[in-house]
Parts: sequence; structure tokens; C-alpha cells
Amino acid sequence: MILVTGATGFLGHNLIPFLQKAGYRVRALVRPDSNTDFLQANGIELAYAKDISDLVAVQAACRGCRFVVHAAGHFRFWGDLPTFWHTNVEGTAAVMGGAVAERVERVVHISTVVVVGKTVPGQVIDEEHPCEPQDFYMQTKLEGEHLALAFHRERGLPVVVLRPGAFYGPWGHYAFNRLFFEEPLRGWRIKVDNGRHITFPAFVPDVAQAILLALTEGRPGQRYNISGQSLNHSAVNGIVSDLAGISYWRLNIPTWAVVLLARAWTALSRFTGREPFYPINMAPYVFQDWIVSSEKARQELGFTPTPFAEGARQTLEWYRQIGFLKRKTP
Repeated sequence: MILVTGATGFLGHNLIPFLQKAGYRVRALVRPDSNTDFLQANGIELAYAKDISDLVAVQAACRGCRFVVHAAGHFRFWGDLPTFWHTNVEGTAAVMGGAVAERVERVVHISTVVVVGKTVPGQVIDEEHPCEPQDFYMQTKLEGEHLALAFHRERGLPVVVLRPGAFYGPWGHYAFNRLFFEEPLRGWRIKVDNGRHITFPAFVPDVAQAILLALTEGRPGQRYNISGQSLNHSAVNGIVSDLAGISYWRLNIPTWAVVLLARAWTALSRFTGREPFYPINMAPYVFQDWIVSSEKARQELGFTPTPFAEGARQTLEWYRQIGFLKRKTP
């Protein structure tokens, strides 16, 4: 039996079928008010906790499980520190504590490449890259990662940490999916700095593949980057445009203009209480170069990423299935 946290999210929708196909019985930890239609349709056993930081409920959910995949996390480009901290740090503490108490054989903790924060121009991002978080999400995910590894060192919990790149794929509507798929498909076709900055796409089914591999092949106490080939924005835009049959043209906007707009939008959000369309915290993700190496995962886990063109094709097919993108007529 495997306990999965975050099973109703982007990763969870892709991970659950992978685990079932591999022959695992799955239990999902969910809130009582979560939409569990997808999980119930797949025959997933449900465990409930009003809060991911509820140690008693989490420990009960861990009972009888051989493995735990801790994929729950709070990811936004906007929000206050307590909100991020509660899920990404306190939630991690409860999951690790419950796993220790129930003698779980292995925990796969889902972190993120962006814990490195400030990238070094021209330097490849491997697992030893220094970390300098730039926002609350980065900060709390790094704290959660440190906490998970402390449970390994100090309490003997076999923890493997995966650091995925920028999620894209079926079931996604935020961040990479929104910027590189949904906005262009809606006709909002822009680029910044002539598309020269480098991004780090991670096809979510590949992350599910890496989780399966980490359950048996990962070395406890180790971190593994999980990402596809890093590509500049122009290359990503070109592949998506070609596959979707839309124009390659993008309106170029300089950095200063985007930053000015993002700062104004973010300031306005203090009054509206709503996340701005382009929050200023998006800047490190867009204006830095993310040259990520997954060589360690290739060598030790046997991880093989899907080429971006194929991942984008599958993502666009999903958009067609849900009616977001119309099929081409013969």
C-alpha cells in the first residue's frame, strides 16, 4: 500500500494511474471538502484529514502503508508566508512524523528545482547548486526539504527527495501550462527579451515515472533533479506553435516593461485580495536562465525524460479532449 498526499492535484492526477498500472494499491490523504471524483472513479482508498499538518490524522493514514509519496504542497506566485509555511513545512513535518511512527519503508518527498532560488548565469543546476530562495514558495519548499532529510539523518526515516522542474502536461492550468500553452492558444502571444531566457520543463508523467523509480532505486538521503531538456522560450514557443497550428509570431516586451506591469498588478492585489495576472514573484522564473541537469537521476534511477515536442503533443491532445483547443479539420 502506498499513501499519496496531494493526490487531487496536478501531479496526483498523473501519478495515480502510474501507480495502479505498476500494481500498487493506493490510499490518498484528502481533505473532507476535496473533489475526490477522480480518485473514487479509480477505486482509490481515501483517508481524511482536515489539515495536512494534523499529525494524528496523517499518522492514521500512514498505518499499514509500505511507502509514502508526499506530493502535497502550496505553489502560487502570490501569497503570504504563513500560508506557504503551513503546508510546505508544517505539513511536511506531520507527514514525516507519521511515517516514522508507522515504520514506513520509504518516503518520496516532492521538492522542486526552484529551491536554488537565484541561479548563477551559465552554471548548470545540479543537486549541489547553492540555494538562495527568492520568494516564500522557494523558501518554504527548501525548509520542507531540509526537514525531510533531517528525519532521515536523525530518526532513520528512508527519505528520497525529488526536485522536479517546471511542471507541464495534462491536468495543468497554472504557471508553465498557462504561459506557454493556454495564453498563446487564446491569442495572447507575447515574449520577453526576445525569448532568449532558458526554462526547465518537466513533463508531469515523467515526474510520475521518477517517483516509481525512486521507490525502489533511489538512495535514501539523496536529492535528484527531475527535468527534461532546458530550452529557451523561443524554442518552446516554436514547438507549441507548430504542434497547435498557430502563428509563430510573438510580441516582444522588454524586461523593464514586464517588471513595471507586474509591480503595479501586485500592488493592486493588496486592495483586491486577488492574485495578480502577472505577479512580481514570477520574475525569477521568467527572467533567469534555468539550465538544469538530471544526470544523477538518469544514472542512479534510470530516469528517461520525454522530449519536449512529444510532451507538448500529449499536452495539446489533452487540451483538445477538454475542448480548449479545437481539432484541425482535414
